[in-house]
Amino acid sequence: MHEKIKELRFNSQQAQDFFVKKLAYIVGPKQLKQLMQEEEINLVDIRKTEQYKEGHVPTAISIPKDELDKHLDMLSKDKLTVVYGCSEYCSAAAFACLTLADYAYPCVMMNGGFRAWSEYYRYAVVKED
Repeated sequence: MHEKIKELRFNSQQAQDFFVKKLAYIVGPKQLKQLMQEEEINLVDIRKTEQYKEGHVPTAISIPKDELDKHLDMLSKDKLTVVYGCSEYCSAAAFACLTLADYAYPCVMMNGGFRAWSEYYRYAVVKED
């Protein structure tokens, strides 16, 4: 193992800083549902429109990742924006959050994407025709 990595793993202050920052910008399905109940948020599904229509988190709007910067007017900077993609293997939500941060939108991503939501809340999925 690289010595710098080993050194970092035993530096509890740097570990604390890392995990606090990570937890500040990532929510799970349970935390998302709590946020939805406690405050108004922008909830953005960045998957392809076809995937959104097959099923999405209630109240989510569809803005595919490649179109995000063209549709920022659909979001409010006065609300936290929660972004999700397909699954835990998809990095698109992180890139979408980076785009939003570039435009000064407060944002977090849902860890695990739509797959995590649909597994955790099987009956709380909206489908469109």
